[in-house]
Amino acid sequence: MRQTERHVPVGDTRLYVVERGEGFPVLVLHGGPGLDHTMFADYLDPLTDSYRLVLVDQRSQGRSDETPPETWTLSRMSADVSALAAALGVEHGYAVLGHSYGAMVALQHAVDHSGEPAGTIVSSGLPHQRWLDTIGERLAAFEPEELREQVTASWDEEPETRDREHLVSILARQMPWHFADPRDPRIAEYNDRTSGLVGSAGVLRHMAAHGYGGIDVEDALPSVEHPVLVLAGRHDRTCPVDAAEIVADGIPGAELAIFEHSGHMTFVEEQADYLQIVRDFLDRVRR
Repeated sequence: MRQTERHVPVGDTRLYVVERGEGFPVLVLHGGPGLDHTMFADYLDPLTDSYRLVLVDQRSQGRSDETPPETWTLSRMSADVSALAAALGVEHGYAVLGHSYGAMVALQHAVDHSGEPAGTIVSSGLPHQRWLDTIGERLAAFEPEELREQVTASWDEEPETRDREHLVSILARQMPWHFADPRDPRIAEYNDRTSGLVGSAGVLRHMAAHGYGGIDVEDALPSVEHPVLVLAGRHDRTCPVDAAEIVADGIPGAELAIFEHSGHMTFVEEQADYLQIVRDFLDRVRR
């Protein structure tokens, strides 16, 4: 499999990208905020037989250059996606896949730059802040009870994230929350496969203290003019299925796929089905 790594200038900064495979380009946006492209490990790599995956470390995250905190906004990260496509010379034909916080950036991009990408995949995302505002209520009911304190503490510590080691600790302790089965043996495997995480403690600290950027595109969804695929885990505690349904209902012609045995980590928990649904969508939009 062909792989290249480089920094790409996009306006006021440079984004670090890892490109795997050849073919129709797919810009892949990681979650967090504060993580980096390594959160996907090699789970998406089977797509590289037909697609050029461009895994992006978003603004000020991972190995990308640092920028001032006032630029850490969803609208600016959305603009970075278009700027990156132009810098790569693919602005006339590409797709976007964003997962978790990356899905919110992808959704913001779909609204702000409607009709520009050939397709957008919103994987475990939200159209509005209100679901994040009620996470405390869901934490209070989290089972098993013996993991509740650990998971709750991990969320509480996000606004005080100190450094990379602390960020990695927060993510590891929070991971049971993100799987349908909080004791899923694949959690340890996932942590091992993503051990190269660099991330950005400063971005997570800042965004957690400021409402994670205040995602709010629900009313603008009908303006999206290009194909959109919405993916959701039935047991997702962070981005519930009803949020995905609102996105799919709001965007004309959008498709919705629900993974019945997954939580937030759909591309891990039901990898084969996830890849097939993504591949089918990309096969259609690239034509």
